[in-house]
Amino acid sequence: MKKILCFGDSNTWGLIPGTDSRYPADTRWTGILGERLRGKSEVIEDGVCGRTTVYEDEFRPGRKGLDSIKDALCSHPDVDIVVLMLGTNDCKSFYALSAEQIAEGLRACIEEFRNLKEDIEILLVSPIHLGNDVWKDGYDTEFNENSVYVSKQLEAEYRKLSAEYSTLFLAASDHAVVSHKDEEHMEEEGHRALADAVISVLEPLLD
Repeated sequence: MKKILCFGDSNTWGLIPGTDSRYPADTRWTGILGERLRGKSEVIEDGVCGRTTVYEDEFRPGRKGLDSIKDALCSHPDVDIVVLMLGTNDCKSFYALSAEQIAEGLRACIEEFRNLKEDIEILLVSPIHLGNDVWKDGYDTEFNENSVYVSKQLEAEYRKLSAEYSTLFLAASDHAVVSHKDEEHMEEEGHRALADAVISVLEPLLD
């Protein structure tokens, strides 16, 4: 039976828009994945709110994804597939990064997974787009208008990485959108749609 590691940020953790709470397992896309693929795979959830690719958050230490990969694979050394969805938090204004720079951070994560486990299959997922109002008062002022623009450029950069490293690829923004409650996270419908899309890509690997 294949083991699938879902490695991401708050949209992998399952944060309920506009709250600090988490959707129940049967609502999160990762939980839906596990239920739908029961008997074919074991799904391991590794989502951390605020997680970046390679950038440190001075206000919330320990959110750098690159530093967590080794521990994830030490805990689950028999993982066959990783679903890798990061980049939204790298769009925050205090990093002032371009989509190309964020993709370079993701490159380091891909290489770390491959260095630690050469034969691991990677499904690279470009994240949903930030909402146009995410940076305004009442939402998340860690972002700005440019953050929205950069989030919409990630898909093209991630596609290039996917081709370079021969990974599977999926654009989450083709299937899910942000909630108007916070302009940043998915509602239940988005989780279901993303789960459906991930399953369509991974299921052929599990037969």
